[in-house]
Amino acid sequence: MNFFKSFDIELANIHNTSFEKLALDLFKYQSVHNEVYRSYLTSLPFDTTKVTSIEDIPFLPIEFFKSHIIKTNNWEAVKTFRSSGTTGNFTSRHYVDDIERYEKHCERIFEFFYGPVASYHILALLPSYLERDDASLVAMCRHLIKRSGKSTSGFYLDNFDALFQTLKKLQQNKEKVLLIGVTFALLDFVERYKLAFPDLIVMETGGMKGRRKEMVRAEVHERLCLGFGIDQIHSEYGMTELFSQAYSKGSGIYHCPPWMKIMARDISDPFSSTSSKSGVIKVCDLANLHSCAFIETQDLGRIHDNGSFEVLGRMDNTEQRGCNLMVS
Repeated sequence: MNFFKSFDIELANIHNTSFEKLALDLFKYQSVHNEVYRSYLTSLPFDTTKVTSIEDIPFLPIEFFKSHIIKTNNWEAVKTFRSSGTTGNFTSRHYVDDIERYEKHCERIFEFFYGPVASYHILALLPSYLERDDASLVAMCRHLIKRSGKSTSGFYLDNFDALFQTLKKLQQNKEKVLLIGVTFALLDFVERYKLAFPDLIVMETGGMKGRRKEMVRAEVHERLCLGFGIDQIHSEYGMTELFSQAYSKGSGIYHCPPWMKIMARDISDPFSSTSSKSGVIKVCDLANLHSCAFIETQDLGRIHDNGSFEVLGRMDNTEQRGCNLMVS
C-alpha cells in the first residue's frame, strides 16, 4: 500500500490517533517528495531532522502557489483550480489529482458541521465565480447542489427575483435552506428584497470582487441579518491552495474539521514559533496530501484556546482574495 492510501485511511480514523503524529508523518514525507517544499526548506537555516513537534515545522509561503507547481510526487492533474486575482496579476494554482476525492471531501466537511446535505435546499449566489470554470468554490457548491437532490437547489446567478420567490416558497413549506453567496451579491440582494426567514442559513464567502467598497465584517453581517430577518451570518473559510474548509456559524468564529488546524506566527518575525495566539495565519491541512499540507497565508488571525479562530484582515500590500477577507 502506498503512502497516500495508507495516510488517507489514517485520516478517516483521525479520532483514533493524534493530529500531531499525522502532521509529523506527512511533513517527513512531503519534505522529501515535494520538490518545491524541499527546495524551500533547503534554503532555510533549518535541519528537518530536528522537527519533533508541529510548532517546529516551517510552513510554505502561499505566494509559491503563484510561481511554482506545487505537487508531492509526480502525477498528472485532472483539474487545476485557480484563484480569482485581479487583471494582470498572477493567480494561485492548485493541481488536483482526483476531483471525486475533492468533492467527497467537501461533502464530508459540510456534513461534519451541518448534517446530511440531502436535508437541505442549497441555493448559490456566486455570479463572479460562475464566470470561471476553475474556481474551487464553484466545484464545491456544484457537488453539494447535486447531492442535495432538490429541484430548487442550484446557481441563481443575478436572477434575484427567482431567488426571492424560491426563498418565500421554501419558507412557507418550512424547508431547511442554505443560501451561500459572495458578499457583494448578498448585499445587492438585500438592498432590493427583504425577508423575515429566521431559520434560513445565509453563508457568505467574503469578497467584494471590486463591485463594492470594502466594509468591516460587523457592518456587512448587520445589513445581511436585517435583510434576511436572521440572527447570525455563517461564513466559509477556504482558499484555492487548500483542500479543506473551515466554517463559522456566527460572530466570525471559525471551526476546523478534525484534519485541519490553524496556527499563527508573529507578524514581525517570519521564522517565529507557530504557537502564537495571534498573527499571520498558518494552515495545516492534512487532506492536502498531493500538494502541500503546511501553508502560511497572508491573512491575520486570532487563535482561541479551543482551536477556533477569527480572521482579522490582511497583511499590508497584499492582494485581496476571493474568500472571507473582510477586516473585523
